[in-house]
Amino acid sequence: MNKTFADNVIEFNKNLQFSGDLPEGFEAMNPYLDNPETMTVMEEFYHKYYNDRNQRKLMIGINPSRHGAGVTGVPFTDTKRLETVCGIKMQSAHTHEVSSVFMYDMISEYGGPEEFYKDVYINSPFPLAIVRKTKTSWLNANYYDDKKLFEAVKDFMIDALKKHISLGVDTSEVFVLGKKNSEFISALNKEAKLFETMTVLEHPRYIQQYKTKEKHLYIDKYILALKK
Repeated sequence: MNKTFADNVIEFNKNLQFSGDLPEGFEAMNPYLDNPETMTVMEEFYHKYYNDRNQRKLMIGINPSRHGAGVTGVPFTDTKRLETVCGIKMQSAHTHEVSSVFMYDMISEYGGPEEFYKDVYINSPFPLAIVRKTKTSWLNANYYDDKKLFEAVKDFMIDALKKHISLGVDTSEVFVLGKKNSEFISALNKEAKLFETMTVLEHPRYIQQYKTKEKHLYIDKYILALKK
């Protein structure tokens, strides 16, 4: 029996592991190993919205944050939006993530999660959370924050993007979140020849932090790009 899009994503997430060496001071966090409930709610989410064999557009972020997909296993989805919008309650964690606020405001304008996730699959080229050690704590890090870090994860990222494509996404256009992110994805794309064209959209975190007054302009920009 043919697997659904949901089955393929769940299988990808269940087998997700990074065994490479990161530069000193950086660590990769696997949400599925850190909290058993993450696997449960992630499976529920994909079975709810991706239980078909439809092709979807691919939207890629940077790497999951500790308070979004680093907890729920669902990109740009904190526990608040997972429960209030998607109807999936997480008992063991309660998170608020800035990017998730913008993403779900945009999804609401798009027509709601059923409509949006029917058309779009979101993930990251490095699908695990990365943290950087400071004197007092661990903070979110991006794969491109350090040249050695990027070199350490580059091959893994190309492999992850190929796996995302194999799930059943349209490779004629990819939607990349974040301008700096797009520079690195463009370089990977030239090397691996993954996508025909690349559309760059401002990252949700940037919009929420610096452009809240123009938020609706960015929501419109996302929707126009995705529905064209």
